[in-house]
Amino acid sequence: MAGHFAGGPAGGGRGAMIEAHTAPPALEMWAGLECTVNRVGNRFHDQVERSGHARRPEDLEHFAALGLRTLRYPVLWEQVCPELGAPYDWRCADERLTRLRALGIEPIVGLVHHGSGPRGTNLVDPAFPRELARFAGAVAERYPWLRRFTPANEPLTTARFSGLYGHWFPHGQSALTFARAFLTQCRGVAQAMRAIREVIPDAQLVQTEDLGMARSTALLAYQADFENERRWLTFDALCGRLDRHHAMWDYFRWLGVDAAEMESLLAEPCPPSVMGINYYLTSERFLDERLERYPPHAYGGNDRHEYADVEAVRVCAEGVGGARELLAQAWERYGLPLAVTEAHLGCTREEQLRWLRDVWEDALALRAAGVDVRAVTAWSLLGTYDWASLMTRDEGRYEPGVFDVRAPSPRPTALAAMVRGLATTGRHDHPVLASPGWWRTDRRLLYPAVTGPGRSPRRTTLSSANESAADAAPILITGAAGTLGRAFVRICAERGLDCVALGHGELDLADAHALDAALGRHAPWAVVNAAGFVRVDDAERERDACFRANVDGAAYAAEACARHGIPLVTFSSDLVFDGEQSEPYVESDAPRPLNVYGATKAEAERRVLGAHAGALVVRTSAFFGPWDEHNFVVRVLRDLARGCPIAAADDATVSPTYVPDLVNACLDLLVDGEHGVWHLANEGAITWVELARRVAVGAGLDAGLVRATGTRALGLAARRPLYTVLASERGTILPSLDDALGRFLHEHRVAARAERFELVGSASAYDGER
Repeated sequence: MAGHFAGGPAGGGRGAMIEAHTAPPALEMWAGLECTVNRVGNRFHDQVERSGHARRPEDLEHFAALGLRTLRYPVLWEQVCPELGAPYDWRCADERLTRLRALGIEPIVGLVHHGSGPRGTNLVDPAFPRELARFAGAVAERYPWLRRFTPANEPLTTARFSGLYGHWFPHGQSALTFARAFLTQCRGVAQAMRAIREVIPDAQLVQTEDLGMARSTALLAYQADFENERRWLTFDALCGRLDRHHAMWDYFRWLGVDAAEMESLLAEPCPPSVMGINYYLTSERFLDERLERYPPHAYGGNDRHEYADVEAVRVCAEGVGGARELLAQAWERYGLPLAVTEAHLGCTREEQLRWLRDVWEDALALRAAGVDVRAVTAWSLLGTYDWASLMTRDEGRYEPGVFDVRAPSPRPTALAAMVRGLATTGRHDHPVLASPGWWRTDRRLLYPAVTGPGRSPRRTTLSSANESAADAAPILITGAAGTLGRAFVRICAERGLDCVALGHGELDLADAHALDAALGRHAPWAVVNAAGFVRVDDAERERDACFRANVDGAAYAAEACARHGIPLVTFSSDLVFDGEQSEPYVESDAPRPLNVYGATKAEAERRVLGAHAGALVVRTSAFFGPWDEHNFVVRVLRDLARGCPIAAADDATVSPTYVPDLVNACLDLLVDGEHGVWHLANEGAITWVELARRVAVGAGLDAGLVRATGTRALGLAARRPLYTVLASERGTILPSLDDALGRFLHEHRVAARAERFELVGSASAYDGER
């Protein structure tokens, strides 16, 4: 149903806008917090409540400290009025908006954010526009100093999820329900702005929409054309362009939409004052009828063809055009002021920084070419919950943003420093920004690369999987041959972090001058010390060697890094504690080791932090992981698979740590610039025998072969504390033990099927290895 677009640019066209804004102010950094209140069945999923912001008005001071002067902020209809017709409860809005005004932050007030209104209405209710306008007018009357509004966030996207795909209320699964949900919201936006302007005549509409783009093979060009016309619907409808000449008019009429439903928008158009483009990598799609190239979950189709629908960045050889291309298209089509109103990437911390950097630079480049781009919006200040499932399930999947709310109070991430720099000076630097984001390397390709009809008109610079920018400083990793060292090397490669890994034969940290020389040679921006003496029982007999490796080596590393002014991450252990507590140990608990190994780790902590205030000391416990056979969980799998009984302690309780989770968290904290002592272990407490049995059941092995025994009966040389569960007063950032074990066992099954998972060695009794 795609066709030629008819009609000139709204607001006088592009040329008029260039003339009107020949000397625009500097590009602004805006921000916003994910505030969706979507409904699934009879349950409302409230992101503001889940992030804790509903209970923390003091968050606004943290936002102001970033230098922000404009904030997308919710005064949501569903929160002020949970039941249609009920009295409005303004208490929260009064407090927050008053505080924002005092802080000098101008809010862009959102009234509906992927919502369907209070109970008693929905997106296909003919009364929805009138009731939303009533609420909007009440907001304007109560807060007449407000100037910018977004009555409904992303009407087109919301209509797709609520009316076409059935994810959100009212769970429609038809094109007609989609069309009516879309038009209902657009009428709601127009009527809401009229009600607002009766009170605030100069009120501005900042209308947001996800402006993705479809590409395809030649066969499916008709479907890509249709989707590429549909993506403009929100702005076309509000600008009075959805008329009988519009490519989508006949489609809507064919679906059963009355002409009057569209003509009402033509009678009183409501063009945005600022077009807000929400840009996500996943929004750019590629359609391909060659199903054999793609996994089944990507399969879809229409009445004519079956096809796979995948992220374009994962298959298009030339990459994707990114924010620059889509903003340029919007400017060419409408000539209205633009802003990127959501810039977020659910990814590792360095990639989040690179993503915001790329969007900011795209905006600057367009401004230099005469395009009126006003701002880039960091999204989301407090992170997001369960967007992987489109908030249809409460799984607790959290993605940090500018702040990480898993701490006792929101903890600034590296993004906070970046937002502050861009907001105040327009500049920011971090060592990881010297390398490209994964979307600009060949690591992005998951499927056979496609050229031709899927080609992006914007050239995208690509780097090979192992290639970083020439001037990118590496991370120096010591202890390259050990469990942690090898895991860091592997995960740095996966994350696109350049690293140099040195084993003991290449670098003896206990040599006071060796690291200085290595730092001069490799010029790293940070050091991860994964070296050390790890054999707990042998340490009782090799005390001097253990102290040399664990204390002298760590201390010399701290001194060298302090001299060179670079961060250091080093590792300690739960064995610094005596186990006399009955509740989890936190960072401020005093070390009281029972054995030589624990004593070396406690002394290393003291000397490292004394030498280098910027060092990060990570206490952790009981490693297990998919890449190393020398850990308790893998040994349980090996022996039980052979039918061998095993003995495990039933009187010692620990918090096991999945190595991939540990390494990823350490790298995030390193990029964030964290320092001091931090406990990192998967959330949960378990005895060794319980852990063995849980692994057996998860792997489908005989848990009856696991025999419980006391720690003393194991005949270990080093005295062990009986309770060393770790928790954190700084932030619980690792997933639960159940989650980690599930992922480990999945990896084990996949590797076993591929005949790559070989368990070697033997042992019959363990208390676990650290």
